[in-house]
Amino acid sequence: MSISPALEGKSERNWYTLLRSRWTSLLEQREEQVFLVLTLLIGALVGLSVVALIVLTERLGMRLYPVGSAAWRRVLIPVAGSLAMGYLLYRYFPNARGSGVPQTKAALFAREGYISLRTVLGKFACTVATLASGIPLGREGPSVQVGAGIASVLGRKLGLRPEKVKALLPVGAAAAIAAAFNTPMAAVVFSLEEVMGDLHAPVLGSVVLASATSWAMMRLLLGNNPLFHVPQYELVHPLEFGIYAVLGVAGGFLSVAFTRLLLEMRKRFLRLPRKTWWWHPVVGGVMVGLMGWFVPQVLGVGYSYVGDALNGAMALKLMVLLVVLKLLAVTTSYASGNAGGIFGPSLFLGAMLGGAIGNVAHHFLPAYTATPGAYALVGMGALFAGIVRAPMTSVLMIFEMTRDYSVIVPLMIANLASLFISSRFQKQPIYEALAHQDGIHLPNHKTRQALGQRLVRHVMRNATELLLAQTTVQEAVELARASQFRAWPVMDEGNVVGVLSKAVLENALTDGKAEQRLMSLLDTLDFPHVHADHALHLALERMSNARIDILPVVNRADVHKLEGIVTRRDVLDSYGVDSEGSANRAV
Repeated sequence: MSISPALEGKSERNWYTLLRSRWTSLLEQREEQVFLVLTLLIGALVGLSVVALIVLTERLGMRLYPVGSAAWRRVLIPVAGSLAMGYLLYRYFPNARGSGVPQTKAALFAREGYISLRTVLGKFACTVATLASGIPLGREGPSVQVGAGIASVLGRKLGLRPEKVKALLPVGAAAAIAAAFNTPMAAVVFSLEEVMGDLHAPVLGSVVLASATSWAMMRLLLGNNPLFHVPQYELVHPLEFGIYAVLGVAGGFLSVAFTRLLLEMRKRFLRLPRKTWWWHPVVGGVMVGLMGWFVPQVLGVGYSYVGDALNGAMALKLMVLLVVLKLLAVTTSYASGNAGGIFGPSLFLGAMLGGAIGNVAHHFLPAYTATPGAYALVGMGALFAGIVRAPMTSVLMIFEMTRDYSVIVPLMIANLASLFISSRFQKQPIYEALAHQDGIHLPNHKTRQALGQRLVRHVMRNATELLLAQTTVQEAVELARASQFRAWPVMDEGNVVGVLSKAVLENALTDGKAEQRLMSLLDTLDFPHVHADHALHLALERMSNARIDILPVVNRADVHKLEGIVTRRDVLDSYGVDSEGSANRAV
């Protein structure tokens, strides 16, 4: 007796429904145990993924740049690779550009932990191809997004609550850093210090477990080989502490130069029309190719050359030259939109800077200073602390690389000096600034602690009156005179691009700009706004600074996505203040 296809299909659906029901019941009863097991699984999968990323990048790079290959390869391959990746990133994987750390933080704080499977696969493939073609960016930042993405996909597919999915992102990020750097302790601190922004986050236990699992997987497959082979450190004379402080100051200024140059160049690329973004990465490829023709050490992240600097096997002139060339190559490659991170480049620049200063110090004070390699090692930590702004991660990372406690004090001195200089002259950390340029406004620790305050979301309303960017000033003034408001959000193709007040419109009309479009009055990269989770007093402060009485409420993941408006009258009403400025009191 045969079973009809209809009955067979119904049976399969019933089986699936029963299985799903039982899984949902298990999650409700034993969610913490499921989360623990999932943490181990994520650690293992992320470890495998990072190992695959390392192996594929190295092997593909060896095929593209075989030993003794012609010089033309050093020009053609970076150009071709960046051009191909630029098209893929523009056409198929728009969220796979850049480092991956800002995108991971955006997913955590503004997208309910959502990272798509397409972004994970695209980030992996584009990073492998980009780095193998010689673009001098790092693999560690992309590994963070891949690791967090694997955690996000698994959490969602298994039906975890959004809060638990979000908690898995730092777990995946820590697993990625542990495997990429072979530094499990530093991975834990980085995940909490930079990704979470809270060293006391409740996911500490899961982060530690995933980091250890990923590190064990990497060690099983690749062996317990450190990222760099470092000679034993030795403090020769107390005078060296002063030299290390000088190194920290120099590292701080180099960090500022790196951050400002990258951000300024990236701002210029982002101002270009979106339809041109597919060819932007080739600008970095051309820059790298031309430099690589004359100085091959510029190509790739250059960890082998870092090893030479650490062991005193690199000439002073070459190290100074590489500081300059690598600074330009890395900032151009990243700003133009190539897939890759800034972890590796910061270590490279630090090693070259420290090695150069160590060479000079050892030349003039040979009896009072250690070998130049010791300064290259401390320089790596100083640049990482100055650029990434993760000083605790920097100290632990160098300690785990050297396994020598005596390097800690010089490293802390240099890190402190570098962090002070970089914070003094570049107020906004690089990851926060990069996210800001992408229209992603991440909450700081103070904002996240603002629970219980009066928040914008409590008084915001729908935006019922809007101005279109292509409207003329004359038309906008006529609309404004019939409105109940005195300021309005300006929209362009469904995106909010600014705010204009009645006074600004009338002044523009008086100045003879009646036929100009409203877009000409705006700076689309920055405009006054608030987010729904901002405190109301901040909204009042921003209204006062901008001299307007309405602010658009925008999405944290996209500053041009309008969620509503908040008016000064609404804010004052929430505090019980009447139109004359006095507090209403119940009689």
